Amino acid sequence: MSRPMVRTLSLVDGFGFDNLRWIDREPADPGPGEVRVRITALALNYRDLQVVEGVRRIPLPLVPLSDACGVVMALGAGVTGFSVGDRVMPAFIKGWHHGPLPLLDSLPTLGGPLDGVAREEAVFPQDELVAVPPHLSDAEAAALPCAGVSAWNALFVATALKPGDHVLVQGTGGVSLFALQFAKLAGARVTLISSSDGKLERARALGADLGINYRAEPDWGAAILARAGPVDCVVEVGGTQTLGQSLVCLRNGGHVSFVGFLSGTTPSFDLGELSRKGIGLRGIRVGNRDSFEAMGRAVAQHRLKPVIDGVRPFDEVPQALRTFKQGGHFGKVCLTL
Repeated sequence: MSRPMVRTLSLVDGFGFDNLRWIDREPADPGPGEVRVRITALALNYRDLQVVEGVRRIPLPLVPLSDACGVVMALGAGVTGFSVGDRVMPAFIKGWHHGPLPLLDSLPTLGGPLDGVAREEAVFPQDELVAVPPHLSDAEAAALPCAGVSAWNALFVATALKPGDHVLVQGTGGVSLFALQFAKLAGARVTLISSSDGKLERARALGADLGINYRAEPDWGAAILARAGPVDCVVEVGGTQTLGQSLVCLRNGGHVSFVGFLSGTTPSFDLGELSRKGIGLRGIRVGNRDSFEAMGRAVAQHRLKPVIDGVRPFDEVPQALRTFKQGGHFGKVCLTL
């Protein structure tokens, strides 16, 4: 018996929201070592906007989006790690299972250059799937693969966060709020900056020890030093407009985990500050499967719940991306099928 066509969102004729098209694709069967997954939930990332709008020039046609949760529907020959009915999450970077980043610069990543997860079902190698923490909803699980793993890697792989350390978190997007939650689990102190007093209040309710409105206090690096003392680790997501101030409040020998560049990629600051303070800086490219699985175990053990701003229907992916671009969300924006 033939299976129904798979409804898929694709960039076909060019970049931009207006070039997102719903198309039907032939269903695929899993080959040896592969798993067919029915997608049940999606989550949006800043990278998705860059792909759709053509900031990242990726060959078309392309199925966008990188984060998903789904249910195993069929197994290919030789699959032993999963059973039909299991809930799973696909890893962002294909083939990076252990250790540091591979030497090759071009890495196969979901949502560009590989087809992403904005579709009703997909086939994945079993080695690229991770089990869902059982206490999470599908939408909550979909929030983990990029933002959750990036925050975990920033705190526990790129640096060795210890109880009592002081962490600086920027804003209230997915990576930042995961970093806040993970840092508090580890017994760290957390300072969070935002342009919204309302969001700062919500962040304090999640455990932030200090909140600073960076618009009201543009010299927020000095303000952090005065109120909470030097920072051990910065989870840097801003880039151009934030890195200089991050260096102001870092202690000697402190660390910057560079995850994102929401305000641009060309910061202007005195490079001598890096050597004068002995600052360590490491770029974070999400993380390998080992980090994904370690994060999942911690989330399950502590029954941690990702912060979800809202959940919309799958049909509203284009509209959700437009709203996401405005930046008013607190936590992750998700969609369910």
